[in-house]
Amino acid sequence: MKYEPVIGLEIHVQLGTRTKMFCGCELTFGEPPNTRTCPVCLGLPGALPVVNARAIHFGLMTGMAMGSELAPRSVFHRKNYFYPDLPKGYQISQYDEPLCLGGRLGDVRIHRVHLEEDAAKLVHVGASGRIHSSSSSVVDFNRGGTPLAEIVTEPDLRSGEQAREWLTLLRTTLRQLGVSDVNMEEGSLRCDANISVRPEGTTELGTKTELKNMNSFRFLERGIRAEVARQIELLESGGEVVQETLHYDPRSERITSMRSKEEAHDYRYFPEPDLVPVRIEQAMLDEARGAMPELPADRAARLEREHGLSEASAKQLAFRAELGDFFEAALGSDGDVPAQPLAHWVTGELVARIGDSDPGDSRVEPVALAALVGMVERKEVNQGGARQALDCLVADGGEPRAIVEAQGLGAIGGEDELSGVIDAALAANADAAAKIQGGNEKPMGAILGYVMRETKGRADGGEVTRLVREKLGV
Repeated sequence: MKYEPVIGLEIHVQLGTRTKMFCGCELTFGEPPNTRTCPVCLGLPGALPVVNARAIHFGLMTGMAMGSELAPRSVFHRKNYFYPDLPKGYQISQYDEPLCLGGRLGDVRIHRVHLEEDAAKLVHVGASGRIHSSSSSVVDFNRGGTPLAEIVTEPDLRSGEQAREWLTLLRTTLRQLGVSDVNMEEGSLRCDANISVRPEGTTELGTKTELKNMNSFRFLERGIRAEVARQIELLESGGEVVQETLHYDPRSERITSMRSKEEAHDYRYFPEPDLVPVRIEQAMLDEARGAMPELPADRAARLEREHGLSEASAKQLAFRAELGDFFEAALGSDGDVPAQPLAHWVTGELVARIGDSDPGDSRVEPVALAALVGMVERKEVNQGGARQALDCLVADGGEPRAIVEAQGLGAIGGEDELSGVIDAALAANADAAAKIQGGNEKPMGAILGYVMRETKGRADGGEVTRLVREKLGV
């Protein structure tokens, strides 16, 4: 029996407000432990929370970006559970009246977006006082009370790779909105994955497990893949999947159980008595709508429409905003360079050399890449020579024409330059030449290879092929 994975994500996004969700403590990363606290975020008796209006503004922008239904009235609840990082014994969150309902981002439907406060941070310390995986634990309350937007998707994802790609789109969208720095290394973006499997062709959902706190896109993809394999192996051996919360260790690639999976009733939700309901007024909606930038999906559509890019190229540029910015800067620097070849060099050749880094932080200037692509299009340098020039640009920067001239990478394309080399290639590969004359084009590769070796890769392949056919009369 073949099984189909069914995956939904729960994403916690720390909102980029100046202060915490319900108090005036300033939010800064990396401060000494427990120096950004007050009676409200520590949950001391008699302290009363006040809703951060900027967090509501960012929540509305997030909902608008996803086409969600924005609630005219939103209520905060107490989510009760006991854990060392939760000093009040409950978290202020939203339950049945969240700020945003429904919507869609890309191919994935959104179930809801609600606001809440973050918990504090547990740090595990060994006997020597160094951070360790066991022994005792201490709590840093600086993070406690940070505004969070929790984005819950419908179970529309079918693989770890698809989850990673969609989360990349979400991160770009949130960064474009300016509601968060979405820095996974600092915990600004954290992701849980709800995973189940079912027989292919069926619609009933299987028993789900939850992978907690994936803190990188790569670990998310690997963790989902490992859990899907575990569930399938369990079912094929006659076992049953148990609903539980799991931890994935990316170093050992082991999955271990943390606790049984909670249901909503386990938290004993009830309305937060110290906060009045939030009423969303038209002025708040107008302000949020006026702050909306061009979103990745809109940018992709514009790149297709205005520049004739393929859907794949447009999405890759739009969903990684730094690539799109570099591309548009390069395109604007040279009005003669064609958009589609330039997009190919940005998303293909440049990304192959810089990986996930921001091209804006590289030594390659947008104007330099545009100039290099223009030289390729004018056949002043062939693809191989241009790749060598790009290697130099990535390593040291510079101007592509100067690099091509200094290293002798310019294309050899004229008949006067190529004629003698082609004659030698035909003489050295007489059998191949005869077959080409007989209508068999496959041996053309041997002729091209000879010419490329003799010209050190500088010959234009298309021109060589044309001249060979001309000399052989085919």
